[in-house]
Amino acid sequence: MVYALAGVQDIVVLDLAQGAVAGEAAAASGLLARHGLTAAQFKLGISGKRVAPGRPLREGDRVEILRDLAASPGEARRLRVRPRPVRRR
Repeated sequence: MVYALAGVQDIVVLDLAQGAVAGEAAAASGLLARHGLTAAQFKLGISGKRVAPGRPLREGDRVEILRDLAASPGEARRLRVRPRPVRRR
């Protein structure tokens, strides 16, 4: 189970019963309480792809608590690009 913030990852290794689902992993990890999250404030993912809380887990799945993006990838790229002076001919 993983929750990542800028520069910090909070990782918890869990041993769950067979048939456990992603939502159970989130609850069992303690990450929600530790970071003050409620069920309405987060989404779950496995390997970077969003999954429903009821998705059954497989051995070795890395369940991630996903946060909303601060900016869309296109907007973030535009903000990183330095303005270039206009060249006149």
